Amino acid sequence: MTAPGALRRLLTTRRTKAAGVNLLCFAIAAGLFALPLVYVLLQAFKTYTGFLQNPTGAPHPWSTESFSSAWHQGHFGREMVNSLVYAVVPDVVTLVLGVFLAFPISRGYFKYSGGLYTFFVFSGFLPGGLIPLFIEARTLHLYNSMIGYLILTSLSGAGFFFFVGYIRGIPREIDEAAALDGCGYVRFIFTIIIPQMKPALATFGIFGFVTAWNNLILPLVMLSDSALWPVTRGLYSFFGEYAQNWPLIAAGTFIVAAPIMLLFVLLQRYLVEGVAGGATLGTQNVAPGAGGAELGGGS
Repeated sequence: MTAPGALRRLLTTRRTKAAGVNLLCFAIAAGLFALPLVYVLLQAFKTYTGFLQNPTGAPHPWSTESFSSAWHQGHFGREMVNSLVYAVVPDVVTLVLGVFLAFPISRGYFKYSGGLYTFFVFSGFLPGGLIPLFIEARTLHLYNSMIGYLILTSLSGAGFFFFVGYIRGIPREIDEAAALDGCGYVRFIFTIIIPQMKPALATFGIFGFVTAWNNLILPLVMLSDSALWPVTRGLYSFFGEYAQNWPLIAAGTFIVAAPIMLLFVLLQRYLVEGVAGGATLGTQNVAPGAGGAELGGGS
């Protein structure tokens, strides 16, 4: 009787300590990330006079004037449409190309698949060459163009090594069954492989969207026409113009950040599932040689 009682007390103590550690970590995370957002939001509800009278306190009186002024003066409506295009189009293109590239490498349908996989993973850690990219854009007449900007940002390989792991978790028997049924390669990818990769695609779709939405350096270099600016470039210019009006700057900052926060709230379940699955499957080795069934040639 004594031993089970002692064991229960030990487990209870450990659970209490674990709960305390979790609570401490949550408090630290909230202090580092949530409190600055709350502070910015409070400043946005102040009038300029109210901010000068009490820069750190609560708004008095509460006012939404800064939000409407920032929206119209910063042209954030037009810039949000631009940002949405710059984020969604490259994101979709990158994910689809990543799947088409990861599938034959994960299956080992051609020689040196392992070497190519290592090369692509290694290349992902190399820094981007901004100056050569700028020269290339000017040479190919892609500079200061929405189409050119989309081309320059649609060929990244984020999440490729996770895609390889996910596809290796899909049974090869599906490939063989599709080949016997005469399923074409493109149709096979879109109707069978991609639906089974929803968590991975959702996860890296979110990461890609956030990266594209928050991108500032590339628009600064590649887009000189204000009509083509995304919200980050617009906010940068807006800050330079209204640097003394902190409630207006806070409202503009929150307007730019709100879509990203809403995206995380709506899709956080897919984010957790994709990261957990990719961490498990992404560690599997790539098939070294050519193998597996060949898919039919039709599409």
